[in-house]
Amino acid sequence: MNIPSDLLYSNDHEWVKLDGEFATIGITDFAQRELGDIVYIEIETLGDTLERDQVFGTVEAVKTVSDLFMPLTGEVLEFNSTLEDTPEAVNDQPYESGWMIKIKMDNPAQLKDLMSADQYKQLIQA
Repeated sequence: MNIPSDLLYSNDHEWVKLDGEFATIGITDFAQRELGDIVYIEIETLGDTLERDQVFGTVEAVKTVSDLFMPLTGEVLEFNSTLEDTPEAVNDQPYESGWMIKIKMDNPAQLKDLMSADQYKQLIQA
């Protein structure tokens, strides 16, 4: 299972890649495996400022629909629009072309509540 060491992780199986006050967010390799074949991603929060743990979208797999939760408070600046036509990119490359949103963080102190790769491995028992 792929768990990059340069990312941070949430209890809800989102990953966070930092770039100054900005963050890229997606779901982990573990999450996409649990969901199965992803067929649709819906994110209608572009331009919204959301609190940590609020739903920023949904991901639909063949047999289930799952909410996507904000790991950090911030404004949703960008949605990976290529996922509209190729949602399977989340299955194929969850940390590269399968990223979901980019945000501007409102409260960088929340980063301390996220997990390192080693902590996340313990959570999922990998």
